[in-house]
Amino acid sequence: MTEPMLLLTRPEPAARRFLAELELAAGRHVPALIAPLLRIDEMTPPRPELAPAALILTSERGARGAARMGYAGLPAWCVGPRTAQAARSAGLIPREGGGFAEALLAEILAAPDEGPLLHLRGDYQRGDLVARLRAAGRDCAQAVVYAQSARPAPAEARALLDGTAPVLAPVFSPRSAALLAGCAPVAAPLTLVAISAAAAAALAPLGGRVVTATRPDAEAMIDATLGALATFGSTDPVGGSSA
Repeated sequence: MTEPMLLLTRPEPAARRFLAELELAAGRHVPALIAPLLRIDEMTPPRPELAPAALILTSERGARGAARMGYAGLPAWCVGPRTAQAARSAGLIPREGGGFAEALLAEILAAPDEGPLLHLRGDYQRGDLVARLRAAGRDCAQAVVYAQSARPAPAEARALLDGTAPVLAPVFSPRSAALLAGCAPVAAPLTLVAISAAAAAALAPLGGRVVTATRPDAEAMIDATLGALATFGSTDPVGGSSA
């Protein structure tokens, strides 16, 4: 069976990191096209008047925003291990959550109230963590530290989706799923790896086979993508070039 082309629609640094980790786990080269559907622009907003006792970070970019805003040394509630690692690199004191927003919310609410919280986030979000914390009686503010702008599918990605060769696309958020679904209809046989049930639902317009990761984190996405690749089979060694 012909091996699929891996289509990575994340912003390029994250896409290249995922591809490198995937190839390391696979022990071989994985043919891939990197075609970001989102552009990320970092922002440095003014610090709020009320100094936070702790930060809330739901992405690695939030941790970088904390560094730009001069919050080194503060505790930071982090959604998962990657964000916690980024927080540590930014000079923060990470408190790792359960890997997704609901678990993070539960952990914050289960902990003693230490004072004002500040959520550093992107301009686009699903759900409203701050509103839910406020509803639970916590003093919580927010600041946007990066903007996420949709980009049209590059010509190479459009050609891939309009072709006849199989395509395997890992999708890392419901918004990314919706942007990829905006490419429908497609001609290529698709296998889609979704990070969550919400992302899987957003992929419905594309049709194709959808595999949902067992957890909403990078390691589970690697496992799910490797599992999908295994259904095609390949013996290419590591060391080939990637797009």
